[in-house]
Amino acid sequence: MKIAKIVTHFAAATFALTAFNSAMAQSHDHGNHVAAAVAGQETTMSDGEIKKVDKDTGRLTIKHGPLENLGMPGMTMVFGMKDASALDSLKAGDKIKFVAEKLEGRYVVTQLAVQK
Repeated sequence: MKIAKIVTHFAAATFALTAFNSAMAQSHDHGNHVAAAVAGQETTMSDGEIKKVDKDTGRLTIKHGPLENLGMPGMTMVFGMKDASALDSLKAGDKIKFVAEKLEGRYVVTQLAVQK
């Protein structure tokens, strides 16, 4: 009788572990497909207007439309610059197209083009 209980518990534990491993494998696979889809997705540039250029801190204040890639509505906010040397050619009032990303907890402009 004692051996039968042990075998039953062992079988139940084995079944649970197998089900868990299967669920993890499916979830891991799904995650890879999502990551691949996001990685292959091209980020569109957003419209903005530079309100302030702060060369000392390497930041821009931008009044912008919706940032689709960040799920953010239009507003005015401060961004870091991935390439701080780009600040030398920018001034308040410039109309821009840009891409911002959240990098290491900060919003950073990673691409920028001044509109004529």
